[in-house]
Amino acid sequence: MSDVTITKLTLDTLREGFQNAGYRVETLTDPVADLPYLRSATAGLGFDIRPGNRFVGEEQGFVDIALVAALQVQGELPLDVVNGWNATRRFGRLQLSRPFLVFCLDVSVAGGVAPSYLRAQVEIWDRLVQELIGYLRDELRKLDAANGATAAVAQQAATAEEPPRERAVDAGAPATIQ
Repeated sequence: MSDVTITKLTLDTLREGFQNAGYRVETLTDPVADLPYLRSATAGLGFDIRPGNRFVGEEQGFVDIALVAALQVQGELPLDVVNGWNATRRFGRLQLSRPFLVFCLDVSVAGGVAPSYLRAQVEIWDRLVQELIGYLRDELRKLDAANGATAAVAQQAATAEEPPRERAVDAGAPATIQ
């Protein structure tokens, strides 16, 4: 077992760690906050490696990071899908901030951690991203099927033979579905 204890992170050490785990990593600068961060991808989904809390008096060192993947949502995504993920997964969390669905995992080295801990966190993130893609695919398929069934019922109702009605009632009546 290694005697090395990691008590702080830098973008350079994170880049090296992710590259050693097989990820391509690039350094970018947030145009709003003017802060550097890292970007990578797994399973075809891009994600950011965002520095967290800085050590007092140190410009480069910080104690935690957030792994963040943002997906753009087109159309309606029910909160039940987001809450379903959050209720069944322990580490990564989803947040719907229209028009984005944001997936996050926080990693802290407060108190000191072994290098294998950081590697395990990267592996957990990778696994969660893969699970998220499958989860969203399944949930969207269910939504499409439910919406398709609702549309089919509505279409059936629209084409069913209507009983005769008085024209005076139809003229100004609001549309309703029964």
